[in-house]
Amino acid sequence: MSSLLRISDVQVEYRSRGNGRVRAVAGVSLEVAPGQIVGLVGESGCGKSSLARVAVGLTPPSAGEVSFAGRPITPLGWRRRPETEIGLQMVFQNPYASLNPRRTIGAQLLDGVPATVTGAARTDRVIELLDRVGMPAEAADRYPHQFSGGQRQRLAIARALAPQPRMIIADEPVTALDASSQAQVVNLLVGLVRELDMGMLFISHDLALVHEIADVTAVMYLGRIVETAPTRDLWRDPRHPYTRALIDAVPQIGPTPRLPATLAGEVPDPANAPTGCRFRPRCAHAFAPCGDQPPTLDLGGRSAACWLNDPATAPAAVAAP
Repeated sequence: MSSLLRISDVQVEYRSRGNGRVRAVAGVSLEVAPGQIVGLVGESGCGKSSLARVAVGLTPPSAGEVSFAGRPITPLGWRRRPETEIGLQMVFQNPYASLNPRRTIGAQLLDGVPATVTGAARTDRVIELLDRVGMPAEAADRYPHQFSGGQRQRLAIARALAPQPRMIIADEPVTALDASSQAQVVNLLVGLVRELDMGMLFISHDLALVHEIADVTAVMYLGRIVETAPTRDLWRDPRHPYTRALIDAVPQIGPTPRLPATLAGEVPDPANAPTGCRFRPRCAHAFAPCGDQPPTLDLGGRSAACWLNDPATAPAAVAAP
């Protein structure tokens, strides 16, 4: 299956007053195919949103490359985005901030409708977009503040769909919503991906949510991908201690309910990232080789960056996580 979005060894650095250069993303590679949902999970502060902005072209990478449909992404400037890249769209965390409060919903949707659609067909396209996200046609004449948070996120999705995208990057799209609205928006996004054969990179700190919707899950910690696997395989048999810690932090409801386990410590400051394995200071399985950065090992249809998966270094007394 060919990739629609390919992120290749991307690094993102920022200048920080007092700390010099801070590397928020330290060499990430990721792929998304048509019709596929890839979930990107990790604690707050691990670099997910920085990677999302680079992936959609809002900011340039410090190193590495992002390509969409086989062509490198051009970072956005003052000029209009090339037609070949309009098929890559983004849904942001805060729907109110991503919609212009001074313009009607209809006017904002029309901005994204291709210029090839003319006359009365443009109005018809706006009504079609609203209907696709479960909103009435009258919404076109109203303003963002006249809608609830869940409705605004539906409208933001309609805006992203206006250019008929092939790929959507959803950066924490339901974090700011109540539980009922979260379920509605997630179901809407998943339905659109399956119906339109789009690709979607779904970014969240909620592993339980990603478990329900993603085909593949990538786990990110302090600027690096530590594990990537088909979602069901990753949940059933995590190969990195950080992935296991995230799964253990999810409450289990059933015949034998289990309270979540708390992962000790906090995500370190990227300006002072630990040497070697970045998870080492918080890992119960840390041993001598962890002082060096582990390679990303191919484990047959999945990968993990952990010395415990390397037969040459893993101690017999330490079970795989």
